[in-house]
Amino acid sequence: MPIFEADVVTAVLKHMNDDHNDDNLLIARAFGHPDADSATMTGLDGLGGFWGYTIGDDAHELGVPWSGPISARPEIRREIVVLYDAACARLGVEPRPHA
Repeated sequence: MPIFEADVVTAVLKHMNDDHNDDNLLIARAFGHPDADSATMTGLDGLGGFWGYTIGDDAHELGVPWSGPISARPEIRREIVVLYDAACARLGVEPRPHA
């Protein structure tokens, strides 16, 4: 399983949790439970991303596979965008444009 350097994982998690918290919640609702009320990205590796989410006071963990194994940092963004778009489709939410 491809593993990314710790500084890469830390940077991605900071970005996702600081700038894309709503995206984390959409992913948790689509792939975890529709009643999730908060979510944070907790990790990633070459096979998928990991989130923690809550429903009320109950904490849950979620792993969502990428579309295929990845090993380069630019592929992380691509795969998170794929998950975001899939989450929007599952939930009937209009995705925002990607820059």
